[in-house]
Amino acid sequence: MTEAELFTISDLARDFDVTLRTIRFYEEQGLIEPKRDGRQRVFTRRDRARLRLILRGKRIGLSLSEIREIIDLYDLARDEASQSLKLLHLLVARREQLEEQRRDIDVVLAEIDALEQHCRGVIDQMTTKSDTPA
Repeated sequence: MTEAELFTISDLARDFDVTLRTIRFYEEQGLIEPKRDGRQRVFTRRDRARLRLILRGKRIGLSLSEIREIIDLYDLARDEASQSLKLLHLLVARREQLEEQRRDIDVVLAEIDALEQHCRGVIDQMTTKSDTPA
């Protein structure tokens, strides 16, 4: 492998804007498997691609076990169809979960609006009463 195909942990941390600890954590979890050159971790393009998949999965809210399933399929599948099918199922489920959370948030915001209006009404009544001469 050429030097352009190898990366240090610092390279990946800088390129993906994550901490060294984050990369070490994913290594401890077995999601990426860098080679060693003495005590230094040496990452390949494959590790870089896996880290990109991990971070993308985390960004959309997938669990590490779900991300592992996708990565494992990527390693085992002869084509991308099985990986894409699994990812599609996870994405559909995640979308449904987020849409449910959005509906819940809308309900809570409506309740907050109603309470704010009530509080403003009470305050308006109190200030109107105190402004009126006795």
